[in-house]
Amino acid sequence: MTCLSRAFAYRTTSAQYPYSDIGTNIASDIAPNIHSAHDTQVTPTSGGNMKNNTLNTSHVTELLYQALETEKGGVQIYTTALRCALNEDLKEEWNKYLEETKTHVQVVSDILTGMNLDLEVETPGRKIVRHIGDSLVQAMEMALRGPDLAAAQIVAAECVTLAETKDHLNWGLIGEIAKNSSGEAASVLKQAHDQVEPEEDEHLYHTSGWARELWIEALGMPAVLPPPEEEQDVETAIEAAQAKKARATRA
Repeated sequence: MTCLSRAFAYRTTSAQYPYSDIGTNIASDIAPNIHSAHDTQVTPTSGGNMKNNTLNTSHVTELLYQALETEKGGVQIYTTALRCALNEDLKEEWNKYLEETKTHVQVVSDILTGMNLDLEVETPGRKIVRHIGDSLVQAMEMALRGPDLAAAQIVAAECVTLAETKDHLNWGLIGEIAKNSSGEAASVLKQAHDQVEPEEDEHLYHTSGWARELWIEALGMPAVLPPPEEEQDVETAIEAAQAKKARATRA
């Protein structure tokens, strides 16, 4: 068993995470809008583009399994990244993200359980997600064995950014599923998305800023640490771009 496939047993109360209490209702609510990959209906739209008018059952479950594996892997990635961190502000940031990621594991687990899906099911995509996560952990371990611990900190920031890019994509797609579902399923997925997505935005944009500024510092140029993304608490791509542009006035 790899470091990213160990079982996680985070326990929360139903008041905090109600997703596990919905039983088969998620599946029944999503079902009218999804079907197998073999009979996906599409209708042409203007400009010759094709638009799905139903959701694809197998791909919805595949995405959720990938999301679970991404979050589980994220726990191991942040745990290893913290061993690489030298900057105290960065350590504080990543400790916070580690605890949030543990919560995200529970959120996705509860959604899958509510759909009567086995949390341990292996899928082709899930295997790839785990492999990539393992590779990121191994890269940080390799950097820690090197002579330059400051370089290992940069490697960790890059690895976290790569992992969070996938995580951010997952939750954006889960939000799209919620928009195209109905009933309790839509409500549960939207609630999960609205809770987790802002945190994923912060994880990605702030750590990306750290990676940039740590590289700038290593190159011998004036760096802004903590990065403006953290100082301005950016949560969107537009805000991140504005923060990056504004850094020139502070460097």
